[in-house]
Amino acid sequence: MRRYGKHTDEDDIRQRPNRKGNRPRTNIRPKHEDAVEGMVLTVDRGRLTCLVEDRIIVAMKARELGRKAAVVGDRVSLVGDLSGERDTLARIVRISERSSVLRRTADDDDPFERVVVANADQLAIVTALADPEPRPRLIDRCLVAAYDGGLTPFLVLTKSDLAPPSELLELYGDLDIPYVVVNRDELYDGGAADRVREHLGDRVTAFVGHSGVGKTTLVNALVPEERRRLTGHVNAVTGRGRHTTTSALALPLDKADGWVIDTPGVRSFGLAHIDPSRVIHAFPDLAAGTENCPRACSHDEPDCGLDAWVAEGHADQARLYSLRRLLATRERREGD
Repeated sequence: MRRYGKHTDEDDIRQRPNRKGNRPRTNIRPKHEDAVEGMVLTVDRGRLTCLVEDRIIVAMKARELGRKAAVVGDRVSLVGDLSGERDTLARIVRISERSSVLRRTADDDDPFERVVVANADQLAIVTALADPEPRPRLIDRCLVAAYDGGLTPFLVLTKSDLAPPSELLELYGDLDIPYVVVNRDELYDGGAADRVREHLGDRVTAFVGHSGVGKTTLVNALVPEERRRLTGHVNAVTGRGRHTTTSALALPLDKADGWVIDTPGVRSFGLAHIDPSRVIHAFPDLAAGTENCPRACSHDEPDCGLDAWVAEGHADQARLYSLRRLLATRERREGD
C-alpha cells in the first residue's frame, strides 16, 4: 500500500472519479445576500405566488429549506427571476420568523398539525345565525386556535334577518369579543363590508367559517375589483381556474391599509396540537391567579388555584366559566 510522506503535493493524492460527471456535494450553502423580501399570497401544488413590491412572482421552495413549508402570509426572501413575467420562476430561500400562526388538525386524533395562515393579526370568525344553524362548538374551537396562535378574534354574525343574535352573543359576552351583526341584504349591497372594515384597520385579518355563511361573499365585497386584479392572473400562471376558496388567498384592501385572507370553508377544526396551558394567556384577568395552581394544572380540576382567586373577588366567575368552556372544547366533539 502506498503511503504519503510529510511533503506530499496534490499530484500524490489519488482522486476517485466522479461517474455522474457533476460537482461533488458540499454542506456549504449560499448566503443569498441579494435576496429580495416578499409575501406569500397563495400556495398551489408546490408553486407559491408572492408579492414582491408591486409585482406578482411565482416561486418554488429551495431544497435547502428541507421540510419547512411556506404558507399564506409568510414573509419570505426570494432569488432568481423576479421580473414577474409569464412562465418565469423564482426561488424562496428563507422564511422569516412568524409573529403568529393559525393552526388546525384534521380532527382531534390527528397528530399532524397544519399551518393555515401565518403573520395574521386577527381572526374573523364568520357564522350565520340561521341557514345554516350556528355551531357554537366550532366557534369555540376557532377561538382556542386564535388565542393559542397569537391572533385577536372577532365575530361576524350574518343573516340576522332570519334569527336574532341575542342568544348566541350571550354565550360570548363575558369574553369581550368584538362583533358585527349583518343581514343578508347587507352582504350584497356593501353595508356589511363597511361595518366589518371598521375592525380591519391596518391589519392582516384571516376569515374562517363553514360553507354557506357568506364568508367569501363578504371578502369579495371588502376587496374592490381593481385590488383583486393584483392577484387576478395568478391562477393563469399556475394552471388553475378562478379562485373558489379551495386554498387560502391573501387579498389587499383598498388604500393599502391592510389585508384579508380568505380561507377554505371548514367542516371541523381539530385541536390536537393545542397546549391548554397557553389558552390562559388570553385571559389576563385570570392569569395572575394561576400562581397558586398545582404543577401542570389543567385549570379545570379540584385543586385549581383559580377557584379561590375568583372567590376572593379578583375576577368574575363568568370569565372562569368561559375559560373552562373553551378548554373543554379540546376534549369535546363539535356535535356533543
